[in-house]
Amino acid sequence: MKILFATDLIRFPLTGIGRYALELARRLPDRPEIEAVRFFDGLRFVTRPRMPPPGGAGATAVLRGWALRSEWVVAAYRRLTPAWRRMMLRRHGDHLYHSPGYFLPPFPGPKVATFHDLSHVRWPQCHPPGRVRFMAKEIPLTLRRADHLVTVSDFSRREIVACYGWPAERISVTPLAAAPSYHPRPREALLSRLTSLGLQPGGYVLCVATLEPRKNLDTLVTAYEGLPRALRQRFPLVLAGDRGWESGALHARIRRCQRQGWLRYLGYVPQDILPFLYAGARVFAYPSRYEGFGLPVLEAMASGVPVVCSNTASLPEVAGEAALMHAPDEVATLREHLRRALEDEDWRKVARRRGLTRARRFSWERTVAETVQVYRQVTARFSA
Repeated sequence: MKILFATDLIRFPLTGIGRYALELARRLPDRPEIEAVRFFDGLRFVTRPRMPPPGGAGATAVLRGWALRSEWVVAAYRRLTPAWRRMMLRRHGDHLYHSPGYFLPPFPGPKVATFHDLSHVRWPQCHPPGRVRFMAKEIPLTLRRADHLVTVSDFSRREIVACYGWPAERISVTPLAAAPSYHPRPREALLSRLTSLGLQPGGYVLCVATLEPRKNLDTLVTAYEGLPRALRQRFPLVLAGDRGWESGALHARIRRCQRQGWLRYLGYVPQDILPFLYAGARVFAYPSRYEGFGLPVLEAMASGVPVVCSNTASLPEVAGEAALMHAPDEVATLREHLRRALEDEDWRKVARRRGLTRARRFSWERTVAETVQVYRQVTARFSA
C-alpha cells in the first residue's frame, strides 16, 4: 500500500488531534505492509512532518490564529484551496489518502478521514462561530468523498451514526494512547523540572486543557474554591493550557484566585516539560463537558496519578473504574471527590494501581496497527 497522510494539524498548540496525527506520521513509515508514505502539509508535499515549536507559538502559529478569526480569510481559503489540492493530488490515485482531522480534499484514490468528536454539532456554543460555520459546510463534503471513517471511541462512533446517518460498518474505532514519556517518576527526577515552575512533587492538583467553555474549568475553580483554605494552600490548583477563546471572564477569575495564593495558571507548557508536570501532580482533575476521547485523562493515569473527571461522553471508556467521576455540573460532588482524592490514602493507592493497569491497555502501536488494518480493508474494497 502507498499512503498519503495529511500533516497540517501537527501544529502549535499540540492538542489531542495534533498528537494523534503526529504519532501516526512517526510510525506509519515503519509498518512493513506499507510500501511508501508521503506527507501532505496543507498545500504542499513534505519529506517529514513539521514539529510544533517546543517553547510556544511561533510567528506562523500567531499568523494562523489571526487568519482563523477573519471570516473573509476563512471564506477565501475554503473557496480557493480545493482546486489547488485537486491539482496537487491528481497524479497520486495509486495512494490511499488519510486525513487525521475531518476534512478530505478532492482525490482520485481511496479516502479515509478521522472524526474525533462532534462537539461542533453537540456544543456549538463552545466553539468560535466561524469554526462552526466552516465545519458545517466542509463536513458534508468529506462525507460524500470518504470511503471510510475512523474515530477514537465507541461514543464518537455512535455520535457519527446518530448525527449523519453514516453506516456503522464503515466506521472503525482506533483509540488513542499516552506517549511512552508519560510514566511514574521518582521525586528526585521531578525536582529540577518542577522547581523551575515553582511547584513541588505531589504538591498540587493539575488540570491540562485549553481554556475554552467546553472544558468546564469554571466549574472546577468553583468546586476547588469551596475546599478548606488550608487544603487549597497546601495543594494549589494548577491549570496548564493555551488561552483558548471566550475565556476572558475565566482569566479574570484566575487572576483573583492567584492573588489569594491557591491557584496557578501556567499557560502553554512545552511538550518536553508536560510529562514531568503530570507525574508530579497529587491529583489530576478533568471536568470536561464533552470529549471524543479525553487523552489527558489517559496521560495522567499512565503517569501514576489519581484522576477525578466527569462521567460524560467518552470519558468513562477511557477511565473505566480507575477514576472518581461526577456529572459536569455537580459542583458539590466534584468538591467531595477532590477532597477524597487529596486525603484518602487508601483510595489513592487503589486509583494509582487501577490507572496504571488501565493505561497499559492503550498503545500507539495498537492504534497504528488498527489504522493499517483499515487501510487494507478500504484498499481492497476500492479495488474490487
